[in-house]
Amino acid sequence: MSLQTVRQFFADRAPDIEIIELNQSTATVALAAAAHNVAPGQIAKTLSLKVKDEVILVVAKGDARLDNKKLKSAFGAKARMLSCDEVVTWTGHPVGGVCPFGLENPLTVYCDVSLKAFEEVLPAAGATHSAVRISPERLAELTEATWIDVCL
Repeated sequence: MSLQTVRQFFADRAPDIEIIELNQSTATVALAAAAHNVAPGQIAKTLSLKVKDEVILVVAKGDARLDNKKLKSAFGAKARMLSCDEVVTWTGHPVGGVCPFGLENPLTVYCDVSLKAFEEVLPAAGATHSAVRISPERLAELTEATWIDVCL
């Protein structure tokens, strides 16, 4: 079902963007980078976090790590990663297919400036074997994301 909500998202907002579906899993950055023949950093990973009482998504380059000090400075509180069950409940997407498109619930999306190192990034598309090719700027525009600097 998750892949369908992402399909609908792109049909409504960006019909020119094609969802890439592979026969192999792209559920991790390493698997996705190998499958798409790109550097791990070019995979745009979507992290599901809870800050205070709000669930947010942070999209960052695949080989970036969250910096807890930067996160706390940006949001005024510590952040914690959601559990696998919480991720599915909030986003509607399975772990390994989480993306900021076609969400089950409206969530605030942030794009880490680390994405700007690439002309094109590959976020998942709602399933562990799907992705899209998109510029970081277009990703941020389509998801109404705010740019932020929270990674190392």
